[in-house]
Amino acid sequence: MNIGILALQGDYAKHARAVEELGHSALCLKKPITLQKCDKLIIPGGESTAIIRLIEKLELRAALQDFGAELPVMGTCAGLILLSKIPGKLPFSSLGLLDIEIERNAYGRQIDSFIDTVQLELNGQHIEFEGVFIRAPKIKKTGKNVLPLGRHGTDVVMVREKNILACTFHPELADDLRVHDYFISSVK
Repeated sequence: MNIGILALQGDYAKHARAVEELGHSALCLKKPITLQKCDKLIIPGGESTAIIRLIEKLELRAALQDFGAELPVMGTCAGLILLSKIPGKLPFSSLGLLDIEIERNAYGRQIDSFIDTVQLELNGQHIEFEGVFIRAPKIKKTGKNVLPLGRHGTDVVMVREKNILACTFHPELADDLRVHDYFISSVK
């Protein structure tokens, strides 16, 4: 399977390694044409304002929205912000593919970043996962068709709506491939 990884900013290389460790091809993309070769797409974390500006500059918006309307997309941290319908203040509108409202940088500044255990439910199994939160957003509200799949305390930190999976933390920074595996094997 070919998994596209939006390679504009952020740690897309770690996502690529996770995909390859699971036995799939990682296609780092910066142009809309690369999406035609992809079966699924990952939008990594990074700085959401920088990523959305580059999406606009490189004229990727329509291609990303068309892809996400039909095929599986996973967003992590900034990727979740860009997928959300209500992302907080951005210089351009978000992709609007996921019915959630976000509070950006909800835990504070870079110095307030942290690692803690999150509780996930993947394919009916409850698992603990190392959540790496870097200037992470919080999910303030979810639409009626959005399924919470992960929590940190009372905060929802991972959600799925049909073909869209998103988390507020960085699964690519943990030594655990279960979130990537769930996305590749279970999100259709």
